[in-house]
Amino acid sequence: FEIASFLQGLDLVFLALPHGKSAPLAKEIYERDIRIIDLGADFRIKDSEAYEHWYELEHSCPALLAESVYGLPEIHKNEISRAKILANPGCYPTSIILGLAPLLVNKVISNENIIIDSKSGVSGAGKTLTEITHYSNINENLLAYKVGNHRHIAEIEQELGFLGKTEVVINFTPHLIPMNRGILSSIYVTPVVDVTQKDLDELYQEFYKTCPFIRLRDKSSLPQTKWVQGSNYCDIAPIFDERTGKIMVFSAIDNLVKGASGQAIQNMNIMFGLEETSGLKLAGMYP
Repeated sequence: FEIASFLQGLDLVFLALPHGKSAPLAKEIYERDIRIIDLGADFRIKDSEAYEHWYELEHSCPALLAESVYGLPEIHKNEISRAKILANPGCYPTSIILGLAPLLVNKVISNENIIIDSKSGVSGAGKTLTEITHYSNINENLLAYKVGNHRHIAEIEQELGFLGKTEVVINFTPHLIPMNRGILSSIYVTPVVDVTQKDLDELYQEFYKTCPFIRLRDKSSLPQTKWVQGSNYCDIAPIFDERTGKIMVFSAIDNLVKGASGQAIQNMNIMFGLEETSGLKLAGMYP
C-alpha cells in the first residue's frame, strides 16, 4: 500500500487500525515529520517484549516506542503538547487509570490487592462479530470474558506503575453487558494512610482542578453510563467505606468518545496548541 501520495501537506495522521497494522505505517509517516495519533495498541506499551507477550505479535517498529507518548491528557498533558507520535489509550484503561491516579500519585493506597470490575457495552468488544457479541447471545445476558489475560492489563499496570513509582499488579475482570456503548469501572483498593471521605473529596478536587473533562461525583450521585453517553466526560466518585476501611472508586465513560475518538481529538487540540475542549463541548445524549 503506497501512502506517500496521501501525506502531502498533512500536519497530522490519525491511525485506527488493528494491532500490528499501525506500526509499519507510523514509521513512514514519522520519517516525514508528520505527527501521528494512533488509536490502536501498537504504541501504548513501552516494552516490546511485553507487547509481544500480550499481543502474541513481534513489534515491527520497536525503535519508535521510546518516542511515543501515552495520550491520557489528565496525566501527560505536557508530554502530549510536544509529542510526534501519540498512543491514544484504550477504553478500559482510561476509566481505570483516571479513577486511581490521585490515590497512587499521593501514595494513599497499597499497590497490591487492586481489584477492578469493569462493564462495557458491546461496542467495546470491537466490530468483528464473535460468539459472545452475536445478538442472540449477548441480549438479556451478562458475562465476564478474557479473565486474567485481557490485553489491556499490560497497559493499565504500566501506567499505574508510572503514577505510583512502583510495580503495580491488578486483578482486572471485564464484562460485556447488552447495551451499545459505555463503560463503568468499579475499583476496590486498600488505604495505607488514615483517610476520610472529606480527604478523598479534596484530594480528587485538587488533582483534577484543571481538567475540563473530569466530573467528580459523590455517593448520592454515583457515575452512570447514561450521564456520559455521547460525551468526552469521565465521571468519577471516590468513596470511603468506613465499615471495611476500603476505598471504592467508580468511573464512567463513553468508550467510543473519551475511550477512543473524543480523547484523540482532545489530544490533537493539545498537540497543536488549540483550546483543549474544541470540538468536544458536548453535554452527552441523556436521556
